[in-house]
Order: sequence, then C-alpha cells, then structure tokens
Amino acid sequence: MHSPGSQDRPDFPFYAGTPVSLSGLQWLVVLAGVAVAFWLLVSPWTRPPQPWGMWIPVLLFCLVPLGALALVTGHAWTALFHRLSGRDLLLMVGIAALNLVVTLLVGLLLSGLDHASANPAFKSMGEADTATRVMAFAAMVPQLLGEELLTILPFLALLWWLHTRMKLQRRTALVLAWLLSAIPFALVHLPTYQWDLVQCLVIIGTARLVLSLAYLLSRNLWVSTGAHVLNDWTLFGFALLMG
Repeated sequence: MHSPGSQDRPDFPFYAGTPVSLSGLQWLVVLAGVAVAFWLLVSPWTRPPQPWGMWIPVLLFCLVPLGALALVTGHAWTALFHRLSGRDLLLMVGIAALNLVVTLLVGLLLSGLDHASANPAFKSMGEADTATRVMAFAAMVPQLLGEELLTILPFLALLWWLHTRMKLQRRTALVLAWLLSAIPFALVHLPTYQWDLVQCLVIIGTARLVLSLAYLLSRNLWVSTGAHVLNDWTLFGFALLMG
C-alpha cells in the first residue's frame, strides 16, 4: 500500500483533513446516515408490491449516506469517487475473481460444519420471470453501491478515530479499520442467512475483507462497487444457469 502523497493516486479522504476535516460529531452524522439507509432498505413500507418497487429502497440505501456525507463535507463528498483507469478496471475484475475463489474455499471449509445456508434470493430469482430478473440484476448496482458505503464510510471513520484521535500509526490504523469495518457488513446479513453468526462472520466477513481491498488499493469507490457487482452478478447468474 502506498504512503500518503503517492503520485499515482490520492490518499484516503477525510481521515486526515483532506479534502476537508470532519469532527467527531460530523462523523456521527455520516454513520447515522448509513444506519438510517440500511433501515430504509429493510423496511417493508419502502418497497411497493409493483416490480419497480425494488428500486425505492435500493436508491435510498445509497443516496441517504451520500446525502449525509454531503451535508457535512459539501462538494467534497465526491472525493470517494474518481475516474476509472485501465488499472482500475483490471483491479475490479481481479478482486471479483479473487473473492469468488476465496468465498468458495471458505464455504467448502464450513460446509461440513452445517454453516452454509443458501441465500433465499437465489430461490426467488429462480422463480421470477425474465423481466423481473433483468430488473433485479440492474437494481443490484445501486444496492451494492449502498453496501460499499455501509462498509467504506465506517472504514474511513475508524481510520480517522484510530489515527487522529488514538494516535496509532497510519499502517496500524489502516489494518484495524479494514478488519473492524467488515464486522457490521457481516452482521447485517444475519437475517439473510438464518441468523447463523459463524457463517456471516467467517464467510461473509472474509468476502468483505477481499472486496474492501478494491477500495484500499484504488481509493476509488467505483472500483470496489464494480468488483462487488461483478461478484454478485456471477453468483446469481451461475445459480440461474444451474436451476
């Protein structure tokens, strides 16, 4: 990982005053936005029964955290995103492929321990008509952007707290923030996987650590989102092909 001031990419935003400084209260506003966005995603009243109804919660899921970040940083919220380069695209594909391999291996290790419940979305997707499937695949893009925000914004908040407030060395703070930010992502999947804590922390948590590498290596949320989209499209596409 490059040090601050690397010539080929910027440093992580917000944790060290670039492009703007955030106070503890402002970070709480951002994290509250993340929490509210997840609540809106899972609340049944945000999802009308019509097929297009799936778009409302997933759009809120990504727009609310970005709105909270814009509220405290102004136009600087765009520091999360950068123009994609050829290297970024290769990294996106590489991380997606790596995550599929790692997830498969970890899943096989836990399969004999009865900790490998299937995602119920696979079944509902298999029973849907073609139009609904196409819409569901398209809606994954804003939803997975929301999932990246659910992880990366807490990562940046932890990096700020550990490095700026706790005075840990940057590398130590970076590793701890990377590890700790995977835990909320794993835990929000508990209802999906029958509240299996081991499956969520080990399988989902490990997958999250791999996906987060896309952001750590690029400092570009488009890259981690793209890797996440490629990963999930592959998993769901394979599940549909296998019936």
